[in-house]
Amino acid sequence: MSTREPAPTLTEAVPPRQRPIDHILKPVTIFARHKLAGAGLLMLGTAIALIWANSPWQHVYHQLLELELGLHLVSRPFTKSLHHWINDGLMGVFFFVVGLEIKRELLVGELSSPRKAALPAVAAVGGMVVPAAIFIALNHSGPGAAGWGIPMATDIAFALGVLALVGDRVPIGLKVFLTALAIVDDIGAVLVIAIFYTSDLSLVALGVGVVCAAISVGLNLLGTRNPGVYLLVGLVAWLGFLESGVHATVAAILMALTIPARTRIDGGDFVARMSRLMSKIEADAPIDTMMNTAAQQRLFDEMNETLDLAGAPLQRIEHALHGPVTFVVLPVFALANAGVSLTGDIGASLGSRLALGIMLGLLAGKALGITGFAWLAVKLGLADLPEAVSWKQVVGVATLSGVGFTMALFVAQLAFVDVAQVDAAKLGILAASVAAGLSGFFVVAAATRGKEPQKEPD
Repeated sequence: MSTREPAPTLTEAVPPRQRPIDHILKPVTIFARHKLAGAGLLMLGTAIALIWANSPWQHVYHQLLELELGLHLVSRPFTKSLHHWINDGLMGVFFFVVGLEIKRELLVGELSSPRKAALPAVAAVGGMVVPAAIFIALNHSGPGAAGWGIPMATDIAFALGVLALVGDRVPIGLKVFLTALAIVDDIGAVLVIAIFYTSDLSLVALGVGVVCAAISVGLNLLGTRNPGVYLLVGLVAWLGFLESGVHATVAAILMALTIPARTRIDGGDFVARMSRLMSKIEADAPIDTMMNTAAQQRLFDEMNETLDLAGAPLQRIEHALHGPVTFVVLPVFALANAGVSLTGDIGASLGSRLALGIMLGLLAGKALGITGFAWLAVKLGLADLPEAVSWKQVVGVATLSGVGFTMALFVAQLAFVDVAQVDAAKLGILAASVAAGLSGFFVVAAATRGKEPQKEPD
């Protein structure tokens, strides 16, 4: 009589076979899933940039960023410095993901209805208008006037990272409010970049970019769902905007809005198809070998096709790009843009009207603008405070929104050419972001002290 154990059925939970690479990658996977991983890498990139730019090897840092890289397109040289490739190219991927997030929130998220969108939208407007007004009051004329868009920005990665430090006492509604507020803030930042930080226009190049965006809309209407097709059209659109004078990140946002967001089958159809396929697989020979039979592989392929029909390209692309943006794009951007020299008169730089405008805008402007406009929206009956959220917590999140960092540094690079002005702006951004992060953390922590732990939704 055979003593061989019977093969497990498909309905039994069988753990996958462990591979040697799984043990090697386990620490990396654990780190990547941590809530603070993205913010931690941003801080690391910033620290490396500051240390490198003030070390005996600072010339290597600046020479590397000014390294010319490019290619020839139609017998025409197309070269940019490494710094430009990072800010115009890699950050294009970041803005593309921002665009995907905006579209998702508008369709099914916190911005999908006027009532849901009212509070974060109105608060975000206050968080942009008041900081800009404070900056303009201090820099209404002179060379620093162009930087009014800098204190309007909020860095969602840093802000959510600091909020995560408070722990599970933070109400879910407060996290949702901060996320939705940052999305609206991003929409405002993109509009400001497109309208006010655009150089001389090349209408021909801009036309190429706009036509490509229109082609992408047409592909969506025709039912095209292959990401590769949108990538090719998007690259041409990006080149068109890059050469037009309108910042290339605008192309990334526009292309993101054209990506299909609907599934091709509904939930009931998906369950019926998968149930039929599962029945066929269970009726086949037991799967107890390292290789599938041809019949089994055909069924698995059909399962993959069903999964593809039940998924939306927008969500798949957003999920695929989230890791590269969080763990590569943003840390590299911080490394390339946070390297400000600290060898000069730091006190004079921080005391300049430019730096003061940025610091007061991010610290006082964000707190006053977001809280004040949110209070006004609730008072006028336009919106309600999220469940279990207090006004003290709103003040904490408003203060935390003064962490401008990534977007603020990005706008600073567009606003100024003079190195001294750029460095002063960077110092103001870094100082304000640290102060806003610390003060926002303590205010939220105090406002949630003694609260019951909040369970994340499944």
